[in-house]
Amino acid sequence: MEIKIGVQSVHREIIVETDLSADQIEEELRRALAADKGVFSLTDTKGRRVVVPVQSLGFVEIGEDETRPVGFGGTL
Repeated sequence: MEIKIGVQSVHREIIVETDLSADQIEEELRRALAADKGVFSLTDTKGRRVVVPVQSLGFVEIGEDETRPVGFGGTL
C-alpha cells in the first residue's frame, strides 16, 4: 500500500510503500496523534523506517488496499 505524507514547510511529500493495511496505518496515526510530542513512524517494504514528528505533519494520504491491473491485457 502506498502512503503519502505531507510535512509542513517541505515542498515534497514522502512516499512510503508498506505491507500494512489501511486500518493498521490509521491506528498507528491515531496513536501518534494522541501521544504528547508523538511521532508517526512506518516501516516500508524494504525494512526502512520513516519517522515524522506529529507537530510537523501536514497530511497523510492512505492509498487503496486493492492493486489495480497494469497494462492493456485487462478484460471488461
